[in-house]
Amino acid sequence: MTAKIVIVGSFNTDLTTYMERMPRPGETVSGRKFVTGPGGKGSNQAVAAARLGADVTFIGRVGQDAFGDQAVRFWQQEGVNTDYVVRDPDHATGVAPIFVDDSGENSIVVVLGANLNLKPSDVDSAAAVIARADVLLTQLEVNYDMVGYALKAAKQQGIRTILNPAPAGHLPAEVVALADYITPNETELEVLSGRPGAAVAEAARSLLTTEQQTVVVTMGAQGASYIRRGSSALIPTYKVNVVDTTGAGDAFNGGLAVALAEGKDLPDAIAFANATAALCVTRPGTAPSMPTRVEVDELLAAQR
Repeated sequence: MTAKIVIVGSFNTDLTTYMERMPRPGETVSGRKFVTGPGGKGSNQAVAAARLGADVTFIGRVGQDAFGDQAVRFWQQEGVNTDYVVRDPDHATGVAPIFVDDSGENSIVVVLGANLNLKPSDVDSAAAVIARADVLLTQLEVNYDMVGYALKAAKQQGIRTILNPAPAGHLPAEVVALADYITPNETELEVLSGRPGAAVAEAARSLLTTEQQTVVVTMGAQGASYIRRGSSALIPTYKVNVVDTTGAGDAFNGGLAVALAEGKDLPDAIAFANATAALCVTRPGTAPSMPTRVEVDELLAAQR
């Protein structure tokens, strides 16, 4: 059965510069390459899930501009349902200048534009699609009130929810409580929990309000840890040659959503998400670097 994923989130056009090293404050350095491409956490996660074989619907906003045109064309090429993408007449499509150094590390500045104008009616119009979904996934590159609204809309229909609290931000406890799975990295966990310096398990458990909730903390080269009230474990990732870490978290979340929707148990779902992220970082770029289902299945089979 094909996994049905609804993603409420952002699209940004990535404006990526590759350079030997990051500039210090006040310094100018030369870049060796500049490329533009589709990005935004929500869009990246949608593409990741679609390439993994899921039936994906995207709910979001882009401007009535060239970048918005490119977004819709790209989603349609990737097989993402764009019926609930609104072309905003008053706000430009989001953009994200990205700087990547030779070690693969990156710095990003995001100008969210139309993403911050998402409205309840945009989610309400997709109520029937949400009701048929296996998983709804959202992030923090849209206006925060809509994060809670989207999670609540899914919970009211009995749909599993994933909150990727990225980029790092503070959310009301009642919004976090609407997520079945919360997927921060270590920095995002510190901000969301308000416990900088605390142990990962301690900070993660502070977010849990029910026995059913799970925090899945992505930890880079170590893999990902899941924390529940009664249990926790680290699921290691796969050793690869890192080219560009941009988009790794989005690959992980797209992979996790698909694996959970397909009924995998949590350790296997995290292993699947780890494999998706590992393949993503072996290539430059964000959405274009998302792997196919065949590639992920081959990597998992090779590790058995």
